[in-house]
Amino acid sequence: MKSESVEETWNLRLYVAGQTPKSITAFANLKKICEEHLAGKYRIEVVDLLKNPQLAKGDQIIAIPTLVRKLPEPLKKIIGDLANTERVLVGLDIRPVSR
Repeated sequence: MKSESVEETWNLRLYVAGQTPKSITAFANLKKICEEHLAGKYRIEVVDLLKNPQLAKGDQIIAIPTLVRKLPEPLKKIIGDLANTERVLVGLDIRPVSR
């Protein structure tokens, strides 16, 4: 029997093209947001499209960096360096941690 308090793991995929300043910033911003709001409940997969360009097709990536929330469903996407924390929280449908 599953406990109601058990929360699912957030499965996030960040598409980048090499180690550009924008890609590095996007990852750093994402990590910070996840640590603050999803501590221990997230998994980040970074996909470098310079190494695996065919992977862009699966999630229909048209710009980079792009963050894709695979789980929990529904799938959501955010394009850019994720510097605007408020926009990322709203875009991913993350409830801010009450202080």
